Amino acid sequence: MSSRAQIVATIGPASYQPEMLQSMIKSEMDLARLNFAWLDVQNGKNQIELIRAAALTCGRTIPVIVDLPGPRVQLVEGHSYDTSTPFSITPKDEEALKLCAEKKVEYVALSFVGNAADVEIFREMIKKYSGAQKIIAKIERKVAVEHIDSLIAAADAVMVARGDLGNEVPLEEIPFVQKMIIAKANAAGKPVITATQMLFSMVDHAEPTRAEVTDVEEAIRDGSDAVMLSEETASGRYPLEAVVMMERIIVEAERHVASRTIHLL
Repeated sequence: MSSRAQIVATIGPASYQPEMLQSMIKSEMDLARLNFAWLDVQNGKNQIELIRAAALTCGRTIPVIVDLPGPRVQLVEGHSYDTSTPFSITPKDEEALKLCAEKKVEYVALSFVGNAADVEIFREMIKKYSGAQKIIAKIERKVAVEHIDSLIAAADAVMVARGDLGNEVPLEEIPFVQKMIIAKANAAGKPVITATQMLFSMVDHAEPTRAEVTDVEEAIRDGSDAVMLSEETASGRYPLEAVVMMERIIVEAERHVASRTIHLL
C-alpha cells in the first residue's frame, strides 16, 4: 500500500543518473526538487529533462519543484540571506523563472519570503514569462512566522523549512512552530511540506536514527501533506534507501492516525 502523504526528494549528484531516478520513482518518490542555489540554468534544464524522461519510463507523473535561492548569501560555514533588503528577486531567480516557464515546471519554492506581498511579486513575475507555476512559500524567517496567516492565504502551498528557521527561532521552539504552521495550513486547505534533516544520518548510513524515524512519524501525525529529503537524496550515499525508508515510516504512521484529507501537491 502506498502512502497518502507524499515524498519530495531533492535531486543532485547522488541521484540524477537515469537508473537511480527510475528506482526512486518506483519506490514512491512523488515530487522532485531541484535546488537552484547550486545549479545554473543549463544544468537545471538538463536535470528537469532527466526527471521527465525517468518519470515517463516509469509511467508516472513526477511534478518538479524549482527551489529558488532568493537573496541567499553563502558563508564560510553554512549560509544566510541579505538582511539589507526585506525581499528581492535576484537575477538568478529571474533566469530560473524563465526556465520554469519554458519547461512547464509545476512549482517554484520561494526562499526567505516575509509576507504575502513577496508572494504576489513572484506571481506577477511568473505571469511576465507566461508561466503557470504554483508557489510554495518557504517559512524560514521569524517575520514569515509572524505573517503566517497571510502567507498561507497568498501561496499555493507552504514549506516548514526548519534549517534556516532554526537560525531565527530558538531551536527548542521549532517543534511548536512546526505544529502551528501545519495546523493553520490544514485548516486553510493548503498543502504543507515539512523539510530539513528528516533522515539526515542517511547521508552516511544505510539506516536512520530512531529519533529521525520518530521525527518523520510526528510530522505525519501533525498533518504534513508531504515530507522532504534534502542532502539524503541529493548528495548522500544512500538516496534510494532514504526514499524506501521514508515511505515505510509514512505508511506506518498513517496506520495510527485518524483518516483526514490530504492536500496533495
